[in-house]
Amino acid sequence: MKKILILLFVCTTGFLYAQEKTPKKPEYVVIIDGELADRAKVDGYAKQGRVKSMAKGVSEEERDALAKKFGDKIGEKEFIVIVSLHPVSEAKTVQAAAEPENAVSKNSVMADGFKVQVNDPAKAFAVQMIDGKKINLADLKGKVVLLNFWATWCAPCLMEFYEVPSKILKPFKNENFVFIPVSIGEAREKVEKKMSKLKNDGIDFNAGIDPEQTIFDQYASSPIPKNILIDQNGVIRFISSGNTEGNLDRIAAEIRNVLAK
Repeated sequence: MKKILILLFVCTTGFLYAQEKTPKKPEYVVIIDGELADRAKVDGYAKQGRVKSMAKGVSEEERDALAKKFGDKIGEKEFIVIVSLHPVSEAKTVQAAAEPENAVSKNSVMADGFKVQVNDPAKAFAVQMIDGKKINLADLKGKVVLLNFWATWCAPCLMEFYEVPSKILKPFKNENFVFIPVSIGEAREKVEKKMSKLKNDGIDFNAGIDPEQTIFDQYASSPIPKNILIDQNGVIRFISSGNTEGNLDRIAAEIRNVLAK
């Protein structure tokens, strides 16, 4: 069950400013066997061992078909979660078989995937931003840098973005702080389109692209989002994976600690 719930917060695989408009965070729409459901129902089925699979995100065609059936209850395609169930007759067998894996899933899913550790020197990189600028980490010495890896298809990444303006950008807009969100494995045009759409929701900041994942591969592997906090001397001070509840608050606290040194 823990593994199932954790999957809602991760996806497998620059100079910013705060906005006046407060972004409204989207909500996940859960579809269980073709019908609308809520998180409590997913939890209930998970406890029974009946959840067969859970997939975040659908195609545009699938999203349109769901919107035709359920109307405006269906939001953007990235935030649609499709759940399929085991028959009741198979539930106990499935639950028993899953227990050993679920017991360790939180550690394996949330802790793995980094190729760097706290106190390591940050890996050198130069990233192309969608506004045409190029940012080189070496030029940011003396500043605190939050390096974020995301993708346009990653719902937890996008959920995180809705809180970035209020929890990260606004509090540190007058500090020696830089936020660099880097899209991995995607073309510039795709990232520009997504950022333009997010701007309509009040999320208006620059973004970098890493189409060949050369930067990402130095720091981590799946899942995303990934956040790496780098201090004024280019040393990694904090890392996090996924978008669990309170994660950005913890990151903000770490930024304050590093800025105070």
